[in-house]
Amino acid sequence: MLTSTLSNEKFCNMMEDHIQDIIEYLLVENINFSILTNVSDVNFQPELPVEITDTFKQITMFVVAGYTHESALINEDFLSFEAGFGADNYGSLVTVPLMSILQILVEDTPIFINLAIQVAGKKTLKKQKKGIKKSMEALLSNPENQKLLKK
Repeated sequence: MLTSTLSNEKFCNMMEDHIQDIIEYLLVENINFSILTNVSDVNFQPELPVEITDTFKQITMFVVAGYTHESALINEDFLSFEAGFGADNYGSLVTVPLMSILQILVEDTPIFINLAIQVAGKKTLKKQKKGIKKSMEALLSNPENQKLLKK
């Protein structure tokens, strides 16, 4: 029952709309935030050097603050922003499908957790397998969340 609810197209569309609404709010209100996402779904233009991408974990956090925040744009399917990586601040345009955003954090506190499971062939996510497992891994990657779950 839970899996069928979390993978229901209507539920997934509501989650995607909620992600968009939250990010639009944070951008308009000029609030810095971070996102946790599956890095394999993220597009970098130009592509980052291998020595930088090799340092990324499967679930990676991007901080949207300063110039990155100023450059951020959102549409109905993607969040994009410019960011610098590595010691040399290698610049790239980062494009993240909204449904690949597993968490949105403000001041290291999650304000949104995406529990939707996208089925292959849905409009916004190329490939999301084991959605519940990925969401739970992302949730548990923050020690503050682990404290909440123990209560």
